Amino acid sequence: MIFKPENSVIQQITLPNKDVELFIKREDKIHEFVSGNKYRKLKYNLLEAKTRGFKTLLTFGGAYSNHIAAVASAGLGFQFKTIGVIRGEELESEISNNHTLRFAKQNGMQFKFVSREVYRNKTSESFINELKNEFGDFYLIPEGGTNALAVRGCEEILVDINGRYDYVCCAVGTGGTISGLINCSKLRQQVLGFPALKGGFLQQDISNFVEQTNWELITDYHFRGYAKVNEGLIKFINQFKKEHGIPLDPVYTGKMMFGIFDLIQKNYFPEGSKILAIHTGGLQGIKGMNAKLVKRNLPIII
Repeated sequence: MIFKPENSVIQQITLPNKDVELFIKREDKIHEFVSGNKYRKLKYNLLEAKTRGFKTLLTFGGAYSNHIAAVASAGLGFQFKTIGVIRGEELESEISNNHTLRFAKQNGMQFKFVSREVYRNKTSESFINELKNEFGDFYLIPEGGTNALAVRGCEEILVDINGRYDYVCCAVGTGGTISGLINCSKLRQQVLGFPALKGGFLQQDISNFVEQTNWELITDYHFRGYAKVNEGLIKFINQFKKEHGIPLDPVYTGKMMFGIFDLIQKNYFPEGSKILAIHTGGLQGIKGMNAKLVKRNLPIII
């Protein structure tokens, strides 16, 4: 399996009549399926699993999880057996109609579908032991991929460009990516995270991995919660692609970029600021989102 981190080029985004500069780092270009922060998070976990002699990876995710798709693809490429514990028993009969789960299955992933109530126990020792009794020994990768090794991988996102920007922005799911960015940022820089879901738990989760305080979560752009969208967001994503040739996903990067543009309009950033947005991939989720949008008679993402 070939990853191309050198493809993560930086493109400037044209901002007419504005006194700030906006750039985007194309982490989505690293790999077609294990793209963006998924490559960064899995890099050292895969090396660790190989070093310790594991043959199987087990992880957790939902119906349209970028993480599930990435682990399945990476597992196949690196000759691991993969197991996905999936939130929602009803999804077992929907694999053929679900782009993400179908892709993961095609890449050899074995599924265990559990109720949402059982899924809440995904970090408990008793549940992990039950899974080991069922599947044998495995290397455990947390939901979303965030652990210390994932943070270490995300610290490499800014290796060659550290210090050139005043603000570094990224979407936030489980907090691993922003933690890596904070750890490798300069103290004079400000790292802004745009959570894709509601809830104040992220503040503490991120604090567990970082010591610097030059960061902030911007919580106004989650669009009512994880995987929730509206026509305004869809219109923005489609217009952004038309104008700049860059696709955005509706769960993470679309919301982040919408927030950045809104903050620019509101003069949040001081005059002369250089802003870097991290494109964390996630584009595989567009097909699943479009299927939901069609059912709701809403415009689709182009």
